[in-house]
Formats: sequence, structure tokens, C-alpha cells
Amino acid sequence: MIIGIVICAIGLLPLFLALSISKVYNETKLSVGMIICMILITIWQLDIGVLYFKDVLSEDIVLFLFKLFHGGSTFILPTVLYMAYWIINNQPSVTEKTNWLTKMSYALFTKKALIGFTIWSMVVYSISWTNLGITGLGVANERFTSNHYFPEYGPLLWVYFLHMAAIVFFLLVVCVLSLRIRNSHFKNFLMGFSFNALVLIVLGALNFIPLTGLLTSSIGVIIFSVGSIHIFVKFNVDLKIHSYELMEKQKKLDYTGQLTGSLIHEVKNTNAIIKSFSRLLNNSGDLTERDKQTLEMVCRSSQHLDQLTDNYSAYMKASSLPFKTEDLVEIIQESIEFSAGMLQENKVELQFINTYSPLNVYLNRTNLEQVFINLIKNSVEAMPEDKPEKKITISTEIDDKNIIINFIDTGKGIPKDNWVSVFDPFISLGNKKRGMGLGLPFVKKMMIEHLGDINIVESSPHGTHFKLEIPQEGMLNGGNYQKPIEYRLDNA
Repeated sequence: MIIGIVICAIGLLPLFLALSISKVYNETKLSVGMIICMILITIWQLDIGVLYFKDVLSEDIVLFLFKLFHGGSTFILPTVLYMAYWIINNQPSVTEKTNWLTKMSYALFTKKALIGFTIWSMVVYSISWTNLGITGLGVANERFTSNHYFPEYGPLLWVYFLHMAAIVFFLLVVCVLSLRIRNSHFKNFLMGFSFNALVLIVLGALNFIPLTGLLTSSIGVIIFSVGSIHIFVKFNVDLKIHSYELMEKQKKLDYTGQLTGSLIHEVKNTNAIIKSFSRLLNNSGDLTERDKQTLEMVCRSSQHLDQLTDNYSAYMKASSLPFKTEDLVEIIQESIEFSAGMLQENKVELQFINTYSPLNVYLNRTNLEQVFINLIKNSVEAMPEDKPEKKITISTEIDDKNIIINFIDTGKGIPKDNWVSVFDPFISLGNKKRGMGLGLPFVKKMMIEHLGDINIVESSPHGTHFKLEIPQEGMLNGGNYQKPIEYRLDNA
């Protein structure tokens, strides 16, 4: 009985950790999966511990409790699949399927597969309540432990073995697919969790051998609980640090905007004084013709300054449209469709290449669509009519924290001295017939408001390469699997 109490006590460790997770890390669906997983591990341990209460409980009660708690190990499969499904389908990963093995691996991590394996686990659990699954209890005599019950299985024992083999198979597939995740935080968590779960399953499988005792799974529970909580806490801390960095960046932007607004306000006040005294001087009759001309220049300059401050105020005004999580791929595609007429009219070919899915971003849809429309318009206007190749290429990349959009055109290029000033508002380089206006400055402003940035990587008479960076989302909402996209408009 003492050994049974120790096993049950060890089994309470994952439950205690699950309660801690629920109080501290309860923001994401991943936390829910971890909590459910830990609770199931506790039930699994109770399933083993109850077998050591031979001298306290009757055989019928022990058999009933064993069958009841058998659901702990049975429902591990859909829980692990749920966590892997959420991460793999919600984080940007390479979606190009080059062989049948990769295609099959992705097919296993879908909503239908999750529902299917949940039903399968319910069937396996139901079998354990019949004589086809568990027929009764026997007594195992061990060298190092007291006598305890050991389950006797029926003719469908192979179903449970198949079920556990499926768990091992899925964990191996998860390890392979996790390599395709670009976000290092999610990749490390998924690989670490899969490895710990494999250790637990292997040690737990030894429970089918009476001579090894039922204590091996307790060792697996300790390894899994401590290891998984370690990587889960580290994973959340890393995400918190990244979120904090974004928040600090946003605070600096807000402060800069407030400072700019205050500066504009003071300039307008000072300019109002200049206009007032200019009117007083203009009404006096002691001015020479030269003085009147000078005063007229002062008034015109004052009006220009007033108009300039109004323009800057409108430019700095924050949008009232809401931000929400959406797929950046859809935004780019719609922007291309909106620009289709302009591309066809100017005989410009556009190619959009994306091999990642999804590209979740916390964004303002209207403003971010306008970003890509402005970039397309800017590139079209930068291409001379006699240019032999008129082409725009948009492609995506992923690093640890950001989604990177490469925007490359074959326009006449931007002089290197103007790579920075081209994003300043109300400044035209004069290298296009129709001018730049506020196109690129608006793009810069919108990217900064999305906590990202845009810069020129390379520019020459052969074309310009813009690099846009925007933080990944993908931590709060699930995503749907997509096929690799190559969106092409050929109007040459």
C-alpha cells in the first residue's frame, strides 16, 4: 500500500503543475492543451497506483478504478495531437510538399484528423470496459516490491498496443514537422515536448511486463512533468519578453507622436503671433514699397507654415479603425487584385510567391492593404514606358520574430543618397513624371504603426528592392492550412 501511495503522490505532481499553469499561463489554447495533458498524466498514475492497494481495497473496486482511470493513457493521443495541430497549423511553416511522406504528415494534423482520433480513443477506452479489453486482475509477485494486482488483458489487447504505437508514431512525425516551423520559440517547445512525451510512453510501455514492475512509469512521469514544465515556462517567458519589447516600442512611438503633436501646436501658436503682427504692420501707413514686399513674403511664408503644420497634423493622426489578427497572404492578394487594372494598363507583370502558411499578423486591414497598393503604384510609376522588362516580384520569408516581405521592381531605381529621405513626407525626388506624393511616407508610417519597418535593400537603374518587416502574430488564434501560393499577373 505504501508503494501505491507513493505512486499516487508522484501522480499528483502533474496535477499541481497543471493548476499552476492555469493560474499563471492561461492566455492561449496551448496552455489549455498543457493543462489537459498534465491532468491525464495524473489519471494515468492513479491508474497504476490503485493496483498496489491489494491489501486495502477489494479486487472488484480495484478493477473498476483501474478501468476508470485507464482513460488517462488512452486520451493522451488526441491531446498531443491537439497541441501539435494548434502549433503546426497556426505558425508559419514551409507548405511546399515535395514528397508523399510530407504530404501524409500534414494530412494527419487537420481538424478532421483530430476529431477522428478522438473518436478512436473513445472506442479504445470503451473496449477496456469489456472482457475483450481487460478481463480481470491477477497477482504479480516481484522481488523488490510487495504483491500487487496486475491487469489481465483480453483478445483485443492488440488494439491498445496499436493505440500506443500510434502515439509514438505521431510524436515522431511532430518532431519532423517541427523542423519546418520558422519561429524558434514554438519549434523548441514542440521538439522538447515531443521528446519528453516519447520518454514517458516508452517507460510507460514497460508496465505491460510484470517483472519490470509498475514503477517505471513513475520515473517517466517525473521526467515528463519537470521537463515539459521547464520548456513551457521558458517558452512563455520568451514570448513575454518579445511582447514586452513590442510594447516598449509602441510606447516610444506613442511618446514620439505626442511630442510631435506638442511641437506642431507650439509652432502654430507662434505662427499665429507672426500673422497677427504682420496684419498690424500691413495696416500702418508708414511702409515703403520695399517694406510692403518684404511683409508680403513674411505673410506668404506664414501661410505656407500654417498649411504645412495642418498637413503634418493630418499625417500624424492615428487611425480609428480596429486592429485584429488576419492572414497577411489574403491582404497581399486583395491588394494585387485592386491594382490589376493599373498593372494591365501599364503592361507590368506581377508575381507573388509565398511558401508559408499561415502568415498571421495583428493588423489594420484597410491600412495594410493600402501599403501594398501604394508600393505597387509607386513601382509602376517608376518604370519608364520603354523599359524592356516591367516586372514586380513580391515574396515572403520568416525569421524568429518577423514576417519579411521582399518587394522588388524593375524601375529606374532610387539614388542611394535618397534611400532614407524617400520616406519623408512632402518631399518629392522629382524622378517620376507623376511624383511620389505621400505614397512611400504613408507606407513607412503604417509599417511603424504595425510595429514593423520598411527599408530599401538595394536600388540601381535596374530596379529597387524594398524589405518590409512586421511581427508575427499566430499566438492567439488558429490558422487553416493552405497550399503553396504563386500568384501571377502577366500583362507583358
